[in-house]
Amino acid sequence: MVSRLKVYNTLSREKEIFTPISSPYVGMYVCGPTVYGDAHLGHARAAITFDIIYRFLQHLGYKVRYVRNITDVGHLENDADEGEDKIGKKAKLEKLEPMEVVQYFTNRYHRVMEKLNVKSPSIEPSASGHILEQIKMTEEIIKNGFAYVTRGSVYFDVNKYAASNDYGKLSGRVLDDLVAGSRELDGQKEKKNSLDFALWKKASPEHIMRWDSPWGEGFPGWHLECSAMSAKYLGKTFDIHGGGMDLMFPHHECEIAQAKASNKTAPAKYWLHNNMITINGQKMGKSLGNFITMDELFSGKHELLERAYSPMTIRFFILQAHYRSTLDFSNEALLAANKGYKKIANGIKIIKQLTHNGTAEKDNKLIEEINKLCDICYNGLLDDFNTAITIADLFNLLKKINSFYTRQLNIDLLDEETFLKMKNTFLILTEEVLGLSNENIARPESFIDGLLLIYKAAKDNKEYDKVDQIRSFFKNEGLVIKDMKHGIDWAYEE
Repeated sequence: MVSRLKVYNTLSREKEIFTPISSPYVGMYVCGPTVYGDAHLGHARAAITFDIIYRFLQHLGYKVRYVRNITDVGHLENDADEGEDKIGKKAKLEKLEPMEVVQYFTNRYHRVMEKLNVKSPSIEPSASGHILEQIKMTEEIIKNGFAYVTRGSVYFDVNKYAASNDYGKLSGRVLDDLVAGSRELDGQKEKKNSLDFALWKKASPEHIMRWDSPWGEGFPGWHLECSAMSAKYLGKTFDIHGGGMDLMFPHHECEIAQAKASNKTAPAKYWLHNNMITINGQKMGKSLGNFITMDELFSGKHELLERAYSPMTIRFFILQAHYRSTLDFSNEALLAANKGYKKIANGIKIIKQLTHNGTAEKDNKLIEEINKLCDICYNGLLDDFNTAITIADLFNLLKKINSFYTRQLNIDLLDEETFLKMKNTFLILTEEVLGLSNENIARPESFIDGLLLIYKAAKDNKEYDKVDQIRSFFKNEGLVIKDMKHGIDWAYEE
């Protein structure tokens, strides 16, 4: 099955049979969030996309080292080489230390990921924790002749690099067109040309995030951090580099250039990019007033939301589309996703209850049909991690599972091997690979209050057997019922 896995490589623009550099080990690096604000739908899609890839590769038997970074320095406003650091600006506004801002939003990001059932990466490095590695990489690029120092800053020489390398291959950009479409920006006259990008920036007096370097006090360029951290933890060349499609240019293009200029080799064998989320057909953005954070989705507190949506509904919504296609958010789409998720959740519950006695005569045609349905469920994931196709095929398998549950079909007509294959295929793909866990959407307090009402009615009607039964149920859960003068209450058993 492993040899059948096809992956769309952005670099080649083709689906390729996945062949790791060092089987069965896979190195995967994904550009993580810049932690200066709350996680939003775009963050969720990227995280869930690569969570699926991580989970499926592990399911196929690979040992995966998954590195997802935290950007906590060097990411300037408008993704440019000039302006304020996004985290530094937030720190000034809130009168906090920059690392307080980083820790606060990193913690909030982790809580959202936990709710979405996104697995933690193997390593989660931060840019500020790898300044030495970034300085060393910059020194190597200078030594190899692809960077220059000016006024305490270091810039990558794109023209010099492009003379012997294919700059723009990943994003499909042509250098001459980029030059023609560029414009000189204020404060960038120290560059040789407008396409050159910062490896290290001299810190202005008001810039609060700064480190010592051979070129004076400053901070690393945004593109440099990923190159330095991926090389440290995965080696000069590794298997998969991923991120959102918006990072393809200039960020990932610059990463390739930096890696080749310093390490003399391309960093990744496969480049994977998830597409964007639109909202009612428009690109999501704060300026358009359609920017929705994950906490707003979970609470329903946003003017575009008709109700709150659970984490698993959001996860299912994202998985309904192939990661390389655009995904349009709407209340209608989320309501449909909620229904779809509940069907899967009920299927998980049902198949865990099903048992197989194996006493009836076997139906070979039914056995063949179930085996085929199980095998088909893998086709989508094996074809560039297409979760939309896999979900559709799981629904087809679920129809049979429901037929066995309602006794329209006799489950004992299956042999033990086929029954277990059906059960394991559905549970492994839904829970372990797609990460769709059963949500406890009901409040425990409402069940307790309901039982206490039944208890009071039984007591008033002198149905003492029922009273004792309810008391016993509470006791088994570590609770006690308290009959008090002013009414009935409950407490934790001491």
